[in-house]
Amino acid sequence: MTVHEVEPGAAMLPPVTRHAVQVAGDGGPAGFACDEMLAAEVPVALVFNGVSHAVMMATPQDIEAFALGFALSEGILDHPRDCLDIEVRTHSAAQASLPEGVQAIEAGMTISTRSFERLKSRRRSMAGRTGCGVCGVESFGGLDLDLQPLAPRRWIDQVDARAVLRAMAALPPRQWLNAEAHSLHAAGWATAEGVLTDVLEDVGRHNALDKLLGTLARSGRLAEPGFVVLTSRCSHELVRKCARLGIAAMATISAPTAMGVRMAELAGVRLWGSCRAPRAVMYAPGLTERPPTHCRDCRTHG
Repeated sequence: MTVHEVEPGAAMLPPVTRHAVQVAGDGGPAGFACDEMLAAEVPVALVFNGVSHAVMMATPQDIEAFALGFALSEGILDHPRDCLDIEVRTHSAAQASLPEGVQAIEAGMTISTRSFERLKSRRRSMAGRTGCGVCGVESFGGLDLDLQPLAPRRWIDQVDARAVLRAMAALPPRQWLNAEAHSLHAAGWATAEGVLTDVLEDVGRHNALDKLLGTLARSGRLAEPGFVVLTSRCSHELVRKCARLGIAAMATISAPTAMGVRMAELAGVRLWGSCRAPRAVMYAPGLTERPPTHCRDCRTHG
């Protein structure tokens, strides 16, 4: 897979920007003026083989990983190798026909013929889509809630409360953008023992997860033992994205929704929530692969 960054007339956009504000209620009745850092939120058009598929509002960082992670977690691609090329372009407000000061990004992906033909035949509409990921679909069947159960993992019991809280504790120091702007979610990847290895940030929790999944896919690590940690609640959409890519365990700082738990049960995903030390709650245990045991009577493995 080849990645290009093309900036027609503009540099790649910064993930945070400085803004002049007036602070009231501190330093006297009049308050005081100062600068604050704000998280950037820009339209990102996801284009497949020249055809625009969706426009998402996202933080302009790690766009290649975001585009690949979205394509995989939404079932547009079956494998990272189905993405042949990614080209990222920045567009000015005039080029994108947007209000003055509102720039945009286009992530153009060249994908396999098989993937593109399937994409064209899909009836699911992205119009009206919100953070829940299902608004605007044409029927109940368009909810795309059918999940194939994951294969049991022999290591899943290592993802216990200690591992989950260890990873959660390591997350805030790695949230560098949020330390400046205080308004971004993070998605992290930890080993089964809870060692945090990757952190991706975005104003949207779904986007942060897609960036993480894309990062893992690009480095060939989706099959490694480990789990996802998220600075959000766990909705059904986040479980679906993880399960679709074979992620067998996840933990969120807030409680999950009932649908999120049900999706984890159906998919065989170990789901931890309400992970605020010293407490963590396991809402779904996942599937554990037990080692074969020897039967004394029949001398076979059962």
